[in-house]
Amino acid sequence: MEILPILQRLGVALGLGLLVGLQRQRTEARLAGFRTFPLVTVFGTFCALLAENFGGWTVAAGLVALAAIILIGNLEEIRTGRIEPGMTTEAALLLMFAVGAYLVHGATAIAIAVGGGVAVLLHLKPQLHEVATRIGDADFKAVMQFVLISLVIQPILPNQFYGPFQVLNPYRIWLMVVLIVGISLSGYVIYRLFGQRAGLLAGGILGGLISSTATTVSYARRSREVPDLQGMAAFVILVATAVLYLRLILIIGSTTPSFLPKAGPPLAVMFLAMSLITLKAWRSDHGDHGTLPEQSNPTEMKTALVFAAIYAVVLLAIAAAREYLGQRGLYVVGALSGLTDMDAIALSMSQMVTSDKVDARTGWRIIVAASLSNLAFKALIVGFLGSGKLLRKISGLFALGFLAGVLLIWLWPD
Repeated sequence: MEILPILQRLGVALGLGLLVGLQRQRTEARLAGFRTFPLVTVFGTFCALLAENFGGWTVAAGLVALAAIILIGNLEEIRTGRIEPGMTTEAALLLMFAVGAYLVHGATAIAIAVGGGVAVLLHLKPQLHEVATRIGDADFKAVMQFVLISLVIQPILPNQFYGPFQVLNPYRIWLMVVLIVGISLSGYVIYRLFGQRAGLLAGGILGGLISSTATTVSYARRSREVPDLQGMAAFVILVATAVLYLRLILIIGSTTPSFLPKAGPPLAVMFLAMSLITLKAWRSDHGDHGTLPEQSNPTEMKTALVFAAIYAVVLLAIAAAREYLGQRGLYVVGALSGLTDMDAIALSMSQMVTSDKVDARTGWRIIVAASLSNLAFKALIVGFLGSGKLLRKISGLFALGFLAGVLLIWLWPD
């Protein structure tokens, strides 16, 4: 190996070690600080360099030697019983040794990301401890249920197609469940941490991330219970509806990036249109004192199974409509599925576009048409559950959004 690449790797190892060591020095860590961490990281790099000539045992020997040094450093405290609980510094030393060794044969960017991540993780100790203390049993249950959905169930499902039209793939269907539940869980976690202190704008954004339909139901009910909240309820419902289009862009971009250049721009236009309509609804008395209503756990197994069933049914319906009814049948399926769940129709249409069963121009139009159906359904929710004043306020604004969607489908250039 040439000298310059070796010096570059040693320099990166030194810099990363100094970064983590500085953080430990500021916390007055007893075992290692500003000098020890760079020495350990560079030591890892030298062990990996020696392995090129003497074999991988040099890295293993270096790791054992480092573990022995850590043990000796703690020996006196162990004997006297003064050792502090926690092994954070010790674990960081071992990891930074591994980062130094990885620099020799791995990607430098990954090593820098890991080293920087270690420094940030150590620095955020108070904030992480605060988060841990604020997570209740219900929140921890939500995280563990997501682990069950994503890391236990997902890997064991068969990755092959079944059923009529060969569109039902258990592995891919559940992968979409993981994606949707993950997006909803992100919004739910933010809500649990900040939701009750969030203002109206943040409340609407979180509502759109978790479920714009559920947000509409919650605020429609509140508008009937508290008549003074009509303006606030309308604003939050409109924000959540606008965020729905960003959610659809995120879903399409995550699952079928090739479809995003066609579907992204019109969906972004719909987001802009709904945002302008939301601004129209803004009133001077809308302060940042509003709070979100209680949100349900999005990782419940029942919720995941229901979404998987809806997604599978929509897949079958789209395949059948394409086979027997042509393009017009697809619009009917899109409008009907949009009444219940926008995620399912967006994912189903994306899969059809990717497999060349539906062209991209038709695909995004069906998604927009489904969103207009969803818009009409929300208006019905407000009519049944909300006050008459909220219905009068929201129906006119929704009508503008509906008109914008119709014009978009009709006039957007192919």
